[in-house]
Amino acid sequence: MPSRIGPRARELSRPYYAEALPAHDIFHAKRVRDVAVQLADQHPGPVDRGVLAAAAWLHDVGRPRERVGEIDDHGDWAANEVLPLLAEEDVTAERITAIEHCLRTHSIRSSSPPPETPEAKLLFDADKLDAAGAVGLVRLTCIVGERSGRTGDQYAVIDDATTLDGARPEGPDIALLREWARERLDALYTAPGRQLGESRWEFMERFFAQFARETGAATDT
Repeated sequence: MPSRIGPRARELSRPYYAEALPAHDIFHAKRVRDVAVQLADQHPGPVDRGVLAAAAWLHDVGRPRERVGEIDDHGDWAANEVLPLLAEEDVTAERITAIEHCLRTHSIRSSSPPPETPEAKLLFDADKLDAAGAVGLVRLTCIVGERSGRTGDQYAVIDDATTLDGARPEGPDIALLREWARERLDALYTAPGRQLGESRWEFMERFFAQFARETGAATDT
C-alpha cells in the first residue's frame, strides 16, 4: 500500500469533487499533483513523492462545502475527513501525519500555518502555480465568476460603463487577476517553484499587455 498511496488517494478524492466548480475540481488537483512531482524532481533534498501526490489529490476535497458555507476552512476539514480513510488503507502513522501537515498548510490565507516540510512547501507552491500562466488566467477568471455569482455583485468587470460614449477606458478591472497571481507567486517557498512561477508570469505580462492594447483602442463607431 505505501507505494500506491497516491493512486489510492486519487480514488478516495473522487466523490468529494463531484460538486466542485472548475477552479477547484479534480482536474485542478491533478495539475497540482503533476506540478508538485515535477518540482520534487528538481528539489535538492529528499521528498516522499507518495505523501506529496496523496496530499495534492486531497487538498481541495473540502472546497465544495466551503463554497456553500458548510465549513470554514477546507484544509482543516480535509485533514479531519480523509485521514481516517487513509488509516483504514494501512498507510503508516508517520505518512498520515505528513499528509495532514500538507493539507493544513497549503492555503495562502493568513490564518493558515506555514508549511515546514519539503512535501508541504512543494504542495503549496504547486497549488499557487495553478493560478499563474495560461491555465492560471482561466482559473482566476472562473473564481471571479464564482464569487460574483455568490455575492450578487460584479467582482470584476472588463470595462466600465462610462466608456460606452467612446471615451478611452482608463483601466479595466482585470487588475484583480494580476494582483491575485502576483500575490501567490511572491509567496512561493522553493527555488524550482519560483523559477517556474517567473516563466508563467512572463506569459501573463504579455497577456495583460495585449489586453490593454485591445481594450484601450479608441472607438469611433
